[in-house]
Amino acid sequence: MSSNSLNRREDEERVRQQGRLPPGQSLTQKFPVLHYGPVAHFDAQTWDFHIFGEVENEIRWSWDEFNQLPKKKVTMDIHCVTRWSKFDTEWEGVSVQTLLDEGYLKLKPTARFVIQHAEYGYSTNLPLEVVLQDNFLLATHFNSEPLTPDHGYPLRGVVGNVPGRDDFFTPYFWKGAKWLRGLEFTAQDKPGFWEKAGYHNQADIWKEERSG
Repeated sequence: MSSNSLNRREDEERVRQQGRLPPGQSLTQKFPVLHYGPVAHFDAQTWDFHIFGEVENEIRWSWDEFNQLPKKKVTMDIHCVTRWSKFDTEWEGVSVQTLLDEGYLKLKPTARFVIQHAEYGYSTNLPLEVVLQDNFLLATHFNSEPLTPDHGYPLRGVVGNVPGRDDFFTPYFWKGAKWLRGLEFTAQDKPGFWEKAGYHNQADIWKEERSG
């Protein structure tokens, strides 16, 4: 057995004992690349980020404007529906809750869900309360480096499990969209690409909600 394989098994047993490995998952030391369709092209001169729907102030930010927003770092474990898990990953980006707290965004009382809209018409959905948790981020950086194109550069939604925060609901990693271009706040739920294809709408990692 190679030293890498032995280390992986030791690390997996450690996080299992800590209660951090969801059922049906295996630890990976890599960061697998999974997505539907081609990698999106980024042009800083034309890119914008759109916030719309059940909001008091519809917003469009350029890339320069988006990068002026307050940032935060969050360390979390991420869990893919394809059964790999990666632990202690550090993400940097914009918190939706911070946007509310600091007055950049104001929601209507009717807002209950958030639809992430990405390049090529891709979308995924989450309840508003999940998007406002500290384990959801509009991420620009991974482990102190800008996202790579394969992992969603320049911006992706990220949702994961924060160790020790059992009060946070954690869905599988597909519930954060790569190449993110906007957030739509809605009164009614709108299943996205994979949800319409048969993936579970809630996607709770601890209940193994993989398919609907």
